[in-house]
Amino acid sequence: MAVIQYDQAGSDKRLAETMSVVQLFKRFPNEDACYTWLEDVRWQGQPVCPHCGGIDRVVDDPRPRHYRCKDCRKRFTATTGTCLHATKKPLQDWVYVIYSVLTARKGVSAMQLSKELGCQYRTAWHMLHRIREACGRGDFMLDGTVEADETYIGGKRKNMSHAKRRELKDAGRGTVGKEAVIGARERGGKVVAKPVATTDSATVIHFIEDKVEQGSTVYTDDATAYDALPGIINQFQHETVVHGAGEYVRGEVHTNGIESVWAVLKRSITGTWHHISPKHLERYINEVTFRLNEGNCEVDTIDRMDAIVVSMQGKRLKYRELVA
Repeated sequence: MAVIQYDQAGSDKRLAETMSVVQLFKRFPNEDACYTWLEDVRWQGQPVCPHCGGIDRVVDDPRPRHYRCKDCRKRFTATTGTCLHATKKPLQDWVYVIYSVLTARKGVSAMQLSKELGCQYRTAWHMLHRIREACGRGDFMLDGTVEADETYIGGKRKNMSHAKRRELKDAGRGTVGKEAVIGARERGGKVVAKPVATTDSATVIHFIEDKVEQGSTVYTDDATAYDALPGIINQFQHETVVHGAGEYVRGEVHTNGIESVWAVLKRSITGTWHHISPKHLERYINEVTFRLNEGNCEVDTIDRMDAIVVSMQGKRLKYRELVA
């Protein structure tokens, strides 16, 4: 049952209904239960052909949980056209992977998952990346008070191999050799973030214009890349905190919210994933932001799992594409 918490004013505040691993497998005891869940979330009781979008001429196929569309003459299941397309793993394993990704605060490693599922490391790694691919949801805008910031992902120079240090020796210090990430967080709302080639003014301003509603108040640090923000046809109100002078909070002006996102991302890398290839960095960022966006204290675990299934459509990721 969901937990109900009462505040001092006597009003009801509903907390999320969490789910343990034991409860998870009681809810999904077999493949049939898993398929039923996928079909209910994707189609709400009426199968839709993922090939042509047909509904009225979809009929049952002789094979269990398979359907046939009379319009395009193609067969399909609840996994067709999603990141689970053509999977050879049982759906119960996929349900467990989805649950693990959403409930582990700092993520789950492919090595740990391979032990828990009893499969090869590369199988677990591929499964995790397919779920991360589904986590990529950028179809919303931030509004109100928004904090924007950038960070850099990469190891410390002193911990690198001699060959890597020699390679970077003449390139410079600081952020050289690291991957830049830019992000924004709405106060009390969602987060968007993505890797970028550079954090110059043009890139930063384009990101904010693309992800933040006009008229919003944008709080940043004193990086010069944001200097042009107030001059964009008065689209945004802009205030800064001067980190260089030791100022981190001035009333309501601060970037602590987005910086906490970077803290979670970097703790996930250090404590769970250990190493991230620049090629796959965006998917790891997608996982972290999705978990934060769907991890509201009033959102049930099963509702967060439903959100992943909704995002799976069109997110097929083949292994050969992943390693190419």
